[in-house]
This record gives sequence, C-alpha cells and structure tokens, in this order.
Amino acid sequence: MSELGECAIVGGGLAGFVAYATLRYGGVDDIVVFDPAGSDPAAAWRRRAEAIRQRRMRSESDGHCLPTTFPGLAVRSAARRRNPWPLVQSVCNRYHPTVSEFLDHVESVRLGSGWDAAVLPRRIVRIRPVSGGFELLGEGTPVSEKCQRKLEENRPPSRGFSQPEAEVRTATVSEKCQRPGVVFRHVLIATGHPGLNVPEELAGDSRTVHAYEPHAYADDVVVVGAGMAAATEWLNALAAGARVTSVRRREPTRRPLNVPRQLFSRRGLAGYHALPPVARAAQLAAWGAPSYPSGRRWDEPVAEAGDRFRVAAEVNGAEQIVCATGFRRGFRHDPLLAQLVDEHRLATHGTWIALAPDCSITELTDDERTLALAGIGAQWAYPGADTLVGAKYAARAFLRRVKACRTH
Repeated sequence: MSELGECAIVGGGLAGFVAYATLRYGGVDDIVVFDPAGSDPAAAWRRRAEAIRQRRMRSESDGHCLPTTFPGLAVRSAARRRNPWPLVQSVCNRYHPTVSEFLDHVESVRLGSGWDAAVLPRRIVRIRPVSGGFELLGEGTPVSEKCQRKLEENRPPSRGFSQPEAEVRTATVSEKCQRPGVVFRHVLIATGHPGLNVPEELAGDSRTVHAYEPHAYADDVVVVGAGMAAATEWLNALAAGARVTSVRRREPTRRPLNVPRQLFSRRGLAGYHALPPVARAAQLAAWGAPSYPSGRRWDEPVAEAGDRFRVAAEVNGAEQIVCATGFRRGFRHDPLLAQLVDEHRLATHGTWIALAPDCSITELTDDERTLALAGIGAQWAYPGADTLVGAKYAARAFLRRVKACRTH
C-alpha cells in the first residue's frame, strides 16, 4: 500500500477552510485540501452574498474562521476603530460584521495559514475504506504547472498563524497526490450545499431566477420563499422601486440565528443529542423552516412600502420570479455522500446521515482512522453545522480524533 497521508479535507469552502486553520493551529501539518474550484475559500459564499446584495452577516462576533473563539470579530473591529461600540453590541448579541469586514478577515487567515499551497484543484468522486485509512479517487483533473511548483516548495511545521502578514512558506504535498488513488488516515468531507433549489413548477419558467444568481429587478417582482434570502430580496426589490409579492407556504419564524440560540451551548446541544432518532429528525426539519431576524431594519421598509408589498399564496403574472428557496437538501443530492451511503449501508434518518456527536461516520471510523463530515452534511451531530460556529465544532472534533489516533 502507498504511504498514508495524515489528513485530507474534501471541499475547499468555508467549512473546509475553518477545518484547515484549526488543524494547522493544532500542530497538524500533513494536510491536503481537494477542491476543483480552486483556492478561494469564500468564492461560492461571495457570489451568493453579492447576488442578494447582502451587506451584513447574520452571524455575530463568533462567526469567524479562526480556530480559537476569542478574540472574535467584535474585538478586532473595536481595536481597529479604537471604539468600544462593537463590544457593547456584542454583549447584547447585536453585533453583526459587514460582509466586507468578514471577507477581509477570510483573506487575512488565508494569507497567514498557507492555505493556497495546500489546495489541489481536483474533484474527489469516491472514498474507499482501506486498511488504516481511506483511498480518495478523483476525476483525474490535471494539476497546473503553477500549482505543481507550489507543491514542490517546502513549509516548516507551525503551530499557529496569529500574524496574517507573516511570511508562510508553502506546504509539501507528496507526489502520491498526483496518482488516481490517494490514501489518507483521516478524511473530513466538507462539500457544502448540493446545489440551488428551484421548485419544479418554476424551473422552466423564463421569468424565474434564483436569488443566489446575479439579477436585476423588474417593476413587478414575485419573491418565492420566506427565509433570510427572501427577506433580503423584499428589501432590495422595494428599494429598486418594484412592486413585490411575497409568495410563502407558511409564516416565517423570527429569530436572529439559523437555529435557536440555545443549540450553540453545551447544555442545549446535550439535550438535542439525547433525543431519539425520530424526534431528532423532526426537530431538524422544524428548525430548517424559513426564518429571518426581527427588528426595524426588516420591518420598516415593508411597512413604508404600503400597497407595493403584499403576501400571496401563489405565483401571479408578475414580470419576474425570484426563487429565494435556498439549497437542495439531503445527502441524496450530493453524489459523494450518496455513494458512501449506498456502498456501505450507512445509517440514515430522513435526509440526514446518522453521525456520532463528534461528526464522524460511526460505521467507517475506528481507533486508527476517521471519516467525518463538516458543514451542512453534519447537521445530525450539530444542528447549526452550516454556520461558522458549526464549522469550528466539526473542526475541533476532527482535530481531537487526529491527536487521539497519534497515541495509538
């Protein structure tokens, strides 16, 4: 068998990025990240934020990509501005960084961690368990000469990267990564959301555009959906002078975060983990219903619009239909996860893969190797898994397993 690499991350979005930063901070240097889209961890997120003209994050001070919780973005903002107001807002759970501040933060972590050199632009299409690890099979995407030169440079081990501007030499990635099969002892799958969701009855309509795709606004707009993206689109279209019809199946829940705040605490998570599978699946489905924050920022523009804003149960004859309907849900829409479930008969409940509390796949994880999920695929272990706090939860659990296996 080929010599085992230590860690692989399949997926180079924000969840994979947080995992990489956490592993590096924890003293793990043998890491390869596989992502066919390249080395910008915020690329997909940035496109979606730009499409809906998002200006502020829904996340709070803890919604950052650094491996440690403190200092959060509020502390950094206060220090940069020499103004304590972000700290006051954070204490009251009212601090929300701007999109620009968040992206600047991502870039600083990216530059300081050596991320770009660890990323191979290759799609992994199958993960096969082997003795002591997992073989990663790719599409055979050729590695560019530029990337190859980076891979041939050396980087000394490092336990942290507190100075983003510090020089960080690029990582050595073994020649084995150029072969069809790559074997690693620990693998974290962070492939992200499996595509945009467009209702079947609207998919062929020439008026339809998804909220997360670039678009302008017609004079008469229907927005389908009632979550955060939909609420943002109501305000965008109203600001553009359009008449807006909100088509929704149910009234949205008004809450500040993706899931109830208590689920980000140890006590709340322990209660969730204690639920039997049927009840846990029901709770996840309920928490996945549309929601957006309360407050004047959201309510006043709608109230001031008067008869330019109305709610309806069905799509009308408007010039434009904006589907703010989020993403496809469930492992069946992710070919890599669906293959794992079918080939190894993994336990599932509804649209979720059953995971251990540390986000690992129980059937394929033991004292020598780890296969775990991060991001949206890890919701069975952590309901807010598709948040940055959730990404850190999965990353820290993965790091603990890597360190524990080193002692065996």
